[in-house]
Amino acid sequence: MSMITTTGWVRRGVAAQFPTKYEIDEKEMDRISKLARMQLEEAQGDLKAAQEGAGEDDEMEEDSNEGADASKAATEGKDDDDDLKEYDLDHYDSDEVDEDGEKITMFGNVQSLAYHQPNEEDPYLVIPEEEADEDREELQIMPTDNLILAGKLEDEVAHLEVYVYEDREANLYVHHDIMLPAIPLCLEWLDIPVGKAAEGKTSGNFVAIGTMEPDIEIWDLDVVDCMYPNAILGQGGDDAEKPSKKKKKSKANENFHVDSILALSANRQHRNLLASASADRTVKLWDLNTTKCAKSYSHHTDKVCALDWHPRESTVLLSGSYDRTIVAADMRSPDAKARWGVDADVENVRWDVHDPNYFYVTTDGGMVYRYDARNLPATPAESKPVWSLQAHDESVSAFDVNGSIPGFIVTGSTDKQVKLWNVENDRPSMVVSRKLEVGKVFSTAFAPDPEVGFRLAVAGSKGVVQVWDTSTNAAVRRAFGSRLPGLEGEVQERMVGLQADQDESDDDGGAPEMGAGGQDGWESMEEDA
Repeated sequence: MSMITTTGWVRRGVAAQFPTKYEIDEKEMDRISKLARMQLEEAQGDLKAAQEGAGEDDEMEEDSNEGADASKAATEGKDDDDDLKEYDLDHYDSDEVDEDGEKITMFGNVQSLAYHQPNEEDPYLVIPEEEADEDREELQIMPTDNLILAGKLEDEVAHLEVYVYEDREANLYVHHDIMLPAIPLCLEWLDIPVGKAAEGKTSGNFVAIGTMEPDIEIWDLDVVDCMYPNAILGQGGDDAEKPSKKKKKSKANENFHVDSILALSANRQHRNLLASASADRTVKLWDLNTTKCAKSYSHHTDKVCALDWHPRESTVLLSGSYDRTIVAADMRSPDAKARWGVDADVENVRWDVHDPNYFYVTTDGGMVYRYDARNLPATPAESKPVWSLQAHDESVSAFDVNGSIPGFIVTGSTDKQVKLWNVENDRPSMVVSRKLEVGKVFSTAFAPDPEVGFRLAVAGSKGVVQVWDTSTNAAVRRAFGSRLPGLEGEVQERMVGLQADQDESDDDGGAPEMGAGGQDGWESMEEDA
């Protein structure tokens, strides 16, 4: 089983050109030991509780079966003795002897070991300089490269894959990965150093990851093979200097989440603020400088699954929930909020970056709505969108607004289709509909850099990422060419991706073989704008 649940881009020139290999010093080892101790104590508490529960049930059966068990044990014990006799376990720890009759001890061959003076390097532990240079070059990330982050579940192992996307060479490959504690559900790139790496730095290349667990992990993307996150937002991040045996609370509270993290949104103007939404029905605001929860909000009556900060009004946050409402609230005065209603569970919410008076909502019913934030309904039931669109027959599970081209949006669905739309002048029309062989579509995201703004990363239930250069699609060029002269004329369409696992079971069969720039194996359905 393999699937990608969430993706995100890192803009060009942000990643370190030569990421560093993770090294453990005494201070880091001490930090890891304390984190590991906390996890061990928590696991031991869970095990003890489970054993106590099971012990009560076992006692009830023990008396009634005592006679039969004793007889059976006597018979089996004799058989076991015969089976184990051949291994001579009574003398398993006796010293062996060599050909001369001398005992062989643990350090019996110490004379044959190589000895090095205190300041002399052991050649077996020193990497040759040429090999170190090769490793360094393999990790190199060019200033013209983008990173693509993908939260992945593969064979019941959860991890974050960090891809390098080379646009000029039409190449996509996995640079490194990060092990995660549970299925990833959302991620958000951060440009501010967090945790132990924050000292003396003002910018960075970090990612916050939300999973089925209630804690948010923050990792440094410029460090390879790291063992533990730089910081943990939540109960697991509470004062690591004092490991705690406390059981995780089940009730929502003001300090940390108690259920899965469903959405994350970083405030790009107040860079130290990160908003999180959870299945515990709360939205929390985190101060990344202190890694503590600054404020908790209870605007919804069901799971909160979508968040987006206003592009200009930096304290206004949009949130969407399974309670079928969308709330826009100023975090400085959360009681003053506006609420809109839809007819199905909310999947995504997004401000229109080209005109932030408007925002989009997608739902589990396959609908896309565009609302004017200035038109406040008296009740959620009286909400009137500027327009509504039945984009898919199934849930619109993925959505994005192109940051470079006004009126250019994308929808992805569990019906396995990706659709590009032209919604200019509030007249939505489909430009292209396509199956990109990623299975059910869980994530669609346009690249953040204007020079590659037409690149679209798509991922889903087959566990592969495809990067579609939509500017090479004929229908897209016709729809948006008048606004971008560079899109005139016809070119060969380009898709960059990794080959799907041929053993994956899916309704559509295995994904076609597709290398960089390949197009074989899939067919397009295009409509003129």
